[in-house]
Amino acid sequence: MATDLALMRLLQLVSPGLPIGMYSYSQGMERAVDDGWIRTSSEAEEWISGIMESCLTCIDLPILARLYVAWNNHNEESVFYWSRTLIACRETAELRAEDRQTGQALARLLTEMELPTMQAWIRKPETTLATIFSYAAVMWGVSKHQAMLGYLWSWLENQVLCAVKLVPLGQVAGQRVLMDLAAKIPGLVDKALQLTDAEIGGSAFGLALASSRHEMQYSRLFRS
Repeated sequence: MATDLALMRLLQLVSPGLPIGMYSYSQGMERAVDDGWIRTSSEAEEWISGIMESCLTCIDLPILARLYVAWNNHNEESVFYWSRTLIACRETAELRAEDRQTGQALARLLTEMELPTMQAWIRKPETTLATIFSYAAVMWGVSKHQAMLGYLWSWLENQVLCAVKLVPLGQVAGQRVLMDLAAKIPGLVDKALQLTDAEIGGSAFGLALASSRHEMQYSRLFRS
């Protein structure tokens, strides 16, 4: 029963209906489409897969794992350290703002859902989505491994939804991309779990360039 409830809580955390505004962010994809870098479903899949492997697996997931352990051990110093590290890895103002804004929105939501410890994180500059997501996972009995799977799935689903709107892709094409890339998630999580502290880090030049250009884009649908 406890395991089933933890699964339900994880599904709630990764739901597109979670009111933290993830639908507002494309992480540079809007500019990549506008510049003609992404025109087909295969190009969208290649773009999303590259970011999953170069950034999420090498930065977000291993840091999420360390944040989970820090929360579980009541080690606030470690929580702050890894939160600041994650913010420092964001290469543009838009990406930093997205991480803070979604993290603070989740902190506000959790406060309303009877996790009052999160109230202090609503306006902290160190707040990231992974920081608050990992706290919720610990409090709701979600395992570290399952939390990492859910976090990456949530990111992937949002990126595919962006591609459906922007490229645009048909709904069936979007589901094919989601199915293909979801198959990579277990292996990427396993890889992230094996990284040492010194190995954390990575970059995708195309993402940084598209995101920085999106900051100056004249007409846009997304905040990043």
